Amino acid sequence: MKKKGKSQISIVNLSTYNSPDIKVVKNKDYVTYGDKNSYFQYLIDRYTDSPTNNAIINGISQMIFGRGLGATDSNKKPDEYAKMMTLFTDDCVRKFAYDLKLAGQCAIQVIYSKDRKTVAQVAHIPVETLAMEKCNEDGDIEGFYYCSDWENKKPNEELQRIPAFGTSRDPIEILYINPYAAGYYYYSPVDYQGGLQYAELEGEVSNFHLNNIQNGLAPSMLINFSNGIPDEETRRRIENSIQQKWGGSSNAGRFILNFSDDKDSAAEIQPVQLSDAHNQYEFLSEESMKKIMVAHRVVSPMLLGIKDNSGLGNNADELKTASTLMDNLVIRPFQKLLIDGFDKILAYNNISLNIYFKTLQPLEFIDLENAQNADQVEEETGEKRRFSKEGVELTDDDGMSLLDTLNPDNLGEEWIEVGSREAGLDDISIEEWATDAIDVEKTSLQKLADYIKAKPSGFSYLDKSYYKVRYRYSQRYSSDNSRTFCKAMMTRTKKGNVYRLEDIDKASRDGVNKELGHKRKPYDLFKFKGGVNCGHYFSEVLYRIKDITKDGSNKLYDYEETKSIPKSYKRKPRGTKESKIAPIDMPNNGHHPDYKG
Repeated sequence: MKKKGKSQISIVNLSTYNSPDIKVVKNKDYVTYGDKNSYFQYLIDRYTDSPTNNAIINGISQMIFGRGLGATDSNKKPDEYAKMMTLFTDDCVRKFAYDLKLAGQCAIQVIYSKDRKTVAQVAHIPVETLAMEKCNEDGDIEGFYYCSDWENKKPNEELQRIPAFGTSRDPIEILYINPYAAGYYYYSPVDYQGGLQYAELEGEVSNFHLNNIQNGLAPSMLINFSNGIPDEETRRRIENSIQQKWGGSSNAGRFILNFSDDKDSAAEIQPVQLSDAHNQYEFLSEESMKKIMVAHRVVSPMLLGIKDNSGLGNNADELKTASTLMDNLVIRPFQKLLIDGFDKILAYNNISLNIYFKTLQPLEFIDLENAQNADQVEEETGEKRRFSKEGVELTDDDGMSLLDTLNPDNLGEEWIEVGSREAGLDDISIEEWATDAIDVEKTSLQKLADYIKAKPSGFSYLDKSYYKVRYRYSQRYSSDNSRTFCKAMMTRTKKGNVYRLEDIDKASRDGVNKELGHKRKPYDLFKFKGGVNCGHYFSEVLYRIKDITKDGSNKLYDYEETKSIPKSYKRKPRGTKESKIAPIDMPNNGHHPDYKG
């Protein structure tokens, strides 16, 4: 009688993954966000693995930063504004916005001057490198501990302690920005906390399909050895060998390993087929995407460049409504957190500005019906606009009309033209020119200060307290074939329009008349005017304020200036000397050096 064979079955799990828990580290001076401060890495993994989560975080962080910082009172306080922009560079602010959205908090490295009278610099520090110090008896957090790699931190490794902002006399402190959340004292959860499991699910579904293809092993696959049952140690070595060859950090399913004496005694496996599998995977993918968007409070996926089949927000009116809701309910709370933090640093430097983030919203999406003044309009649009009794003067055809783009400056009856000259014609500076031509009445200085305070609009960085400098589009050579641009400019010149240097610079950057530029690209209007063979130039016009000045005095040395040009200000485009030259008189008639006639 044949002896009945034996069979030994073992199951090998290829991979499992558990989300880290949020917990504090006991018997330490600091509190970590998860074991070994690992929860930050968990959030980064969910950002990396989930395409939907990745796209939303990128999009919202870009919306928070917008087009960078601005200030409604930048014209009134140019020096303070220049110092603020030097402190908070676009690169740093963009990183702060990214960390705040991805990790739920961000950290600013505050670097003081040697005498500690001012903040000399602010810098970004990755929030995942910091752990909070345990709070003091008053509940305040007075410091942070820095480690570049918490996962591989050695048990006895000494950590660098950095004090919290405003708690020490050290040269460097940390300003930590995080919103309040009930039940979270040390760290704040991300605003999309409820969608993290769906972000993980979306990543796992994609990993499943990818690894199923790469590994070549279907779930619940049987590997049968029918040449006898080895001892337990040998079986373990075989299992490990197969797992190392076919396994990975994220595998699809599991395989079953069977050892038997012969084929007759081999294990019989009944495969369990997942019915309608492709539909179930499609459901999981779509459900994850929807839930992630709900967690992030995405009003319309189209706002973030995500196209879906829901039909939501696919027409102009719906997009406009969705954009307004998204901006007010999601974006601005993040911006407010950052601005509150920035204000604390600026206050240390005695800088008080009404700062805001320039929006990425299209102008036609912005509702200005409730705007009461120019400052409110600027905060909404990110553009400095004049405000009239009839309402806000907005650009209709951006770049198409020079009048709208350049914002011609009609100074009004309180200003008297003193003289006109070709810009850059001689070596006499603007200040020397004004000093020789204008006399300021000493007794009217206080009146001047009140006047400037009451009417700050139209300020140029070239202006001083008692004079303004503008530029007039002028004709050197007449022609019957003047271009449309030049005709329009000369028509406005005849109406008395003049322009600030900043207006000309902005028009150049915006690409006004770029169809006549080299390869149809924007060019320097101040230098090249109407383009190749143009017979026009910019003349420099000096104005004095009528009430407190008179012609012909050079005795102005004892008068204080109410405004001055910040050293950091650089005129764009450059070309003051060339502004007096008509392009037709330039080398190669003003053609680009790369032009081949």
